[in-house]
Amino acid sequence: MDGYYAFMLVATAFVLMMTVPALALFYGGMSRSKSVLNMMMMSYVAAAIVGILYVAVGWSMGFGGDGTFFANPFELLWLDGVSTGDYIFVMFQMTFAIITAALISGAVADRMKFSAWVVFVPLWAVIVYFPMAHMVFSCTEDSLICGRIGAQDYAGGTAVHINAGVAALVLVLLLGKRIGWPREQMRPHNLTLTMLGAGLLWMGWYGFNVGSIVFGDDPETQFPLETGRTFATTTLATMAAILGWLAVERLIHKKATSLGAASGIVAGLVAITPATGAVNLSGAVAIGAIAGAVCAWAVGLKYKLGYDDSLDVVGVHLVGGIIGTVLIGVFSTSEGAGGVDGLIYGGGFGSLGDQALGVVVAVIYSGILTAVIALAIKYTIGLRLDEEDEVNGIDLVAHGESAYDLHSGTSGGGSVLAASTAPVTTKAEGASA
Repeated sequence: MDGYYAFMLVATAFVLMMTVPALALFYGGMSRSKSVLNMMMMSYVAAAIVGILYVAVGWSMGFGGDGTFFANPFELLWLDGVSTGDYIFVMFQMTFAIITAALISGAVADRMKFSAWVVFVPLWAVIVYFPMAHMVFSCTEDSLICGRIGAQDYAGGTAVHINAGVAALVLVLLLGKRIGWPREQMRPHNLTLTMLGAGLLWMGWYGFNVGSIVFGDDPETQFPLETGRTFATTTLATMAAILGWLAVERLIHKKATSLGAASGIVAGLVAITPATGAVNLSGAVAIGAIAGAVCAWAVGLKYKLGYDDSLDVVGVHLVGGIIGTVLIGVFSTSEGAGGVDGLIYGGGFGSLGDQALGVVVAVIYSGILTAVIALAIKYTIGLRLDEEDEVNGIDLVAHGESAYDLHSGTSGGGSVLAASTAPVTTKAEGASA
């Protein structure tokens, strides 16, 4: 088993890389230049806060024993009673908690107070994510989604992506629209960063999915079986999602964009996350293609329904997470980790019903409790920036920096990729960023 532990060390590092720097780059490139540093800071700060909280109480709440919604938070406080040999798995699960919180940040770009984010993250982690991780990952008899309902979720379609997507939707509804949206074009300021971030996310996702090994009675046999299956399904679903997204873009907008390809990567990875150990290769391709196409269509719903999801967290993570979780009930095979045949393999509607119920529970739990947390912050310290600060740009307001010093007197007159503490003195200057 030494090889397994060595692999898990690498997998854990890969999943941490998915947040810092991969998600920070992905979201940062999609942001406007006057808020790129804040967007990246939200990921880095989420990592710091959630990581410490996870070791303090998160592991205990998730894996400390029985419970329908969560285990005793004080049973394994600060990992008391946990052997140092198990620290690897604790750290692995910690990285899941980190990226789930960080994912939410993309929906609130440009307008959420940084102080409000710093308060929201720990409250949301303890009240929403840690219990959801118990319901999905602990798989005790009492845990609601995995145990009582019996829904499969191999690596976090409900606990991570649906959870974050619902929270993102709640926050954007409470925050309201950005000034000028949708009348003004709010295009990504640097798609090169976004493409780089998407590539690093794809690479890191092998730690995310393949690291979520489910052992059978014979670990030495099960380990290579599951790693091979999850590696292949993760790869093929992502490839199919890229093509699905670009096909829909071409049909609707007559162009296939680099942002579409990057978004297709994430949509495929999100959708295969819950299903990666349950489906065969053709099932993975089907799930990826469906997710890529549907998510490409779903990101446009914000314009029809009027909610300002800045970086399409709802359209990709909520929709993609639902697709992947529900389609387990269609495409899973009895040779997979859950040992259940889906609808097209003669398994009937039982698994499909379990998966759908798991989705409903995740949506309701995350939606209600996120709303309670966000409303409490809104009516105390406030959620949203002042109008003038939003126009000037949150990078200068919250951090006293700008990502691009376009007005410096450097030789050659070229732009400098560096932090600048020079204040913006007018709204017009800030709005031009």
